[in-house]
Amino acid sequence: MIKKQVLSSKATRLFVVLAGFFICNALVAEFIGMKIFALEPSLGFEPLNWVLFGNKGSLMLTAGVLLWPVVFIMTDIINEYFGKKSVKMLSYLTAGLISYAFIMVFIAIRLVPADFWNEDYINSGVPNTQAAFSVVFGQGMWIIIGSLVAFLIGQIIDAIVFFKVRQITGVSKVWLRATVSTLISQFIDSFVVLYIAFVMGPAQWTISLFLAIGTVNYLYKLFIAILLIPVLYIVHFFIDKYLGKEISNELKELAMVS
Repeated sequence: MIKKQVLSSKATRLFVVLAGFFICNALVAEFIGMKIFALEPSLGFEPLNWVLFGNKGSLMLTAGVLLWPVVFIMTDIINEYFGKKSVKMLSYLTAGLISYAFIMVFIAIRLVPADFWNEDYINSGVPNTQAAFSVVFGQGMWIIIGSLVAFLIGQIIDAIVFFKVRQITGVSKVWLRATVSTLISQFIDSFVVLYIAFVMGPAQWTISLFLAIGTVNYLYKLFIAILLIPVLYIVHFFIDKYLGKEISNELKELAMVS
């Protein structure tokens, strides 16, 4: 009976779907975030040789920027309907799951590879599959610490700022609270993770390189987050339609006083 009641709740099903999508995006972003890519060549253009903080070349970003704007948009949606306590709970849960995932990866790296597994990939241009596996999945401790700290700080600040702006604007101006909260949280997230992972860590990036890549990452994520504002309204429309006006309004009111 209890199981039936839980599964029959539209609000519960909505929270499970949003939480699942939130956690999935955050996990994938963590694992691909170690790759630094050049923006212009990735889009099929010649490098524009930008000069930023004394560094000349392509605009450089971490691959994680592909998903982090989505994570922060999901944060705003969850905050809108379930309140900042739900966002904090999901953030702590996600940080725990990310830590668990990295532990499992480290265990997998230390397993002795089968001989044929290494040999199978030699013809594909990978002379040492174990080394490649370790490099790709075995992010350094500094990267893991930096990404986790940045994730938690960014999420909590996003939730708090979103909630404060919502107290001022009420249920209207979704775009304003989403933009303001993202503006602040993405800034912190972009620079904290790079500083801990690559300046404090063994990579020993110069401050100029750190500022250059951090600035590009921040501007890119902010740009994408602004582009996603129409998507935010579309998602709100379908959620309201799914829940019904009465349940939707009730959830939003409860979220404001949570």
